[in-house]
Amino acid sequence: MTDTTTATTTATPLRKVLGERTAKALATHLDLHTAGDLIYHFPRRYDERGEHTDLRALEVGEQVTLLAQVKSTTVRPMRQRRGTMLEITVGDGSGATLTCTFFNQAWRERELRTGRWGLFAGKVTDFRGKRQLNGPAYQLLRADATQDEAAEEIEEFAGALIPVYPAAAAVPTWTIAKCVRTVLDTFQPPDDPLPGTVRANRNLVGIGTALREIHRPSSKEDLYRAKHRLKWDEAFAVQLTLVQRKARAAAAPGRPRPRREDGILAAFDAALPYELTEGQARVGEEIAADLARPHPMHRLLQGEVGSGKTLVAVRAMLQVVDAGGQAALLAPTEVLATQHHRSIGAQLGALGRAGELDGDPEGTQLTLVTGSLGAAARRAALAKVADGSAGIVVGTHALLYEGVDFHDLGLVVVDEQHRFGVEQRDALRAKAAQPPHVLVMTATPIPRTVAMTVYGDLETSVLSQLPRGRSPIASHVVPPERPAFLDRAWKRVREEVKAGHQAYVVCPRIGDAAGAEDDGEPPSDNESTRRPPLAVLDVAPILDEGPLRGLRIGILHGRLPADEKDAVMRSFAAGDLDVLVATTVIEVGVDVPNSTVMIIMDADRFGVSQLHQLRGRVGRGSAPGICLLVTEAMEGTPARDRLDAVASTTDGFKLAELDLEQRREGDVLGASQSGKHSHLRLLSLLRDAKLITDARAEAAELVRDDPALERHPALAASVAALVDEERAEYLEKG
Repeated sequence: MTDTTTATTTATPLRKVLGERTAKALATHLDLHTAGDLIYHFPRRYDERGEHTDLRALEVGEQVTLLAQVKSTTVRPMRQRRGTMLEITVGDGSGATLTCTFFNQAWRERELRTGRWGLFAGKVTDFRGKRQLNGPAYQLLRADATQDEAAEEIEEFAGALIPVYPAAAAVPTWTIAKCVRTVLDTFQPPDDPLPGTVRANRNLVGIGTALREIHRPSSKEDLYRAKHRLKWDEAFAVQLTLVQRKARAAAAPGRPRPRREDGILAAFDAALPYELTEGQARVGEEIAADLARPHPMHRLLQGEVGSGKTLVAVRAMLQVVDAGGQAALLAPTEVLATQHHRSIGAQLGALGRAGELDGDPEGTQLTLVTGSLGAAARRAALAKVADGSAGIVVGTHALLYEGVDFHDLGLVVVDEQHRFGVEQRDALRAKAAQPPHVLVMTATPIPRTVAMTVYGDLETSVLSQLPRGRSPIASHVVPPERPAFLDRAWKRVREEVKAGHQAYVVCPRIGDAAGAEDDGEPPSDNESTRRPPLAVLDVAPILDEGPLRGLRIGILHGRLPADEKDAVMRSFAAGDLDVLVATTVIEVGVDVPNSTVMIIMDADRFGVSQLHQLRGRVGRGSAPGICLLVTEAMEGTPARDRLDAVASTTDGFKLAELDLEQRREGDVLGASQSGKHSHLRLLSLLRDAKLITDARAEAAELVRDDPALERHPALAASVAALVDEERAEYLEKG
């Protein structure tokens, strides 16, 4: 067993404290290797005896640990095979129940007696409409036993608050709790990294107290103080990093690209057939001022679907071209890059065709660079990029490849920035002789605390006002309990087509014999307990032969060759197709004003922001739009509540808050962007807005006095641990 005379530090290998076998299990299943890894593996929640777990909130496919009471037990022979099945019904006291099943383990009935409380861990499945756990791991709480009689595994739960840890099937929460207790017996906390002035100003407990109380809280008050302190560590580390990056960026040299009064931008503005919205004019001035400074611009432009971000970007690009530079617009898909190239070309008109017969000699050239260009077209495009005749270059990841050389890259515009990794954005920036100005755009509204935490080194501009002429979009959920509603949806499509309009039908998956996945996010863990998501290649022929027979139906998805995708989009934009059955490849950038109706199949398989983006493809003209969210999610389930919320508002910022509520923080802050798991375990961008704001203020003050944290080495080390190098690079690059 462990030598308790030796202090355990955060760097101590777990095998030295827990033994080889236990340490190997923690390393293999939970990626925990040192005492610090385990101590910072915080409980996900805390159960209380006498307080009930809400069984009604469980979702199929969810890995859960429940505090529940055995209500009844039944042993019966199985119908399909030999043997018996033990069925245990457990409840939380609210009236809701859950079934636990054990095959050929009737002996468990002796210990799982009616009235016993215990912790039950497993994956929620569905059997004939009833939720259940198959063969769950469990730990019974012996409230009737004295402490001496209680088994060692039960001792951990003798307190009022029972920690429930993120666990694995092979390492349940009670095993983790026992390991934590063993480590804490000899744990020597690290030196407190937070400056004493900050701790005093913000009334924060010491790091040692916080780390003990987060695992074995004496009371709810002590638990709150522990969590509050550890959240501060996380928020402060991120904000310090961002403030340092922002200070360095503000001081970095860059080439100014001031506005010209008689250039292409002035001619473009004079030819616009409409006035800029107030928001477009204001944001345009912010960007113009940034571009004129001798330091690289780092600005985030966020705006509602259809708020006119592309026009703002075009005006910024023209300002750079007027100043002798080039601008590159990086788009995540060929469909979007092609759409941008076509729409920007239409906006520029003769100003974008300099050197051509009908071009304006005072203008510039616009060129497209994608991976599917033929050899001759690629050579011609790259020559224009290299000699500078192409002032505006639109492209996909192909812009990042070797051989794409710019004459004088002055501005990088990244559209739908969340689709790109750090390395991709940096590769494009590296093609400039001097650090270029950078404008990143997103049509996914970002709550203030997310912007402050994820993009805190960027200046932020917001476009919330829609251009005049945009029509309202009505959204409705088409539920499974009303099958006639789906029939009515297809009739509505036919009515819109008869009126001269067009429609989208969106499916989560492409589909083929191999069951290939969709263009968007992979299926979640609970897909195994549900039917596969509907697929474009399956739905399109059903519609063609059934409810939409006689209409001109096209298909669009990410695996089509680029020329086919472009041909389909051209046909749809020209009105030669009535209905486009597509994946999320149409989520951004697709602009066909004549489209008025969208039906999203299996809408519960999409995220909130995705649904908001998708429905932004309709209502872009003078006719009102309608979006129908088809789902099998029943009333009262979280999935259905989410869809009802989307249908109830077109306010993207309200939906962004909802999206944040329903996502894990790591999805926002972690591997999805930086490629590594997030080290932010407790901080909630939704609930901890004030704490993040306070941490930002303290960080700004500290960096002002000590830019490199030279006088605070323990804090610098803590920042390095919480915000690893790759994460810091991500924060810097935006």
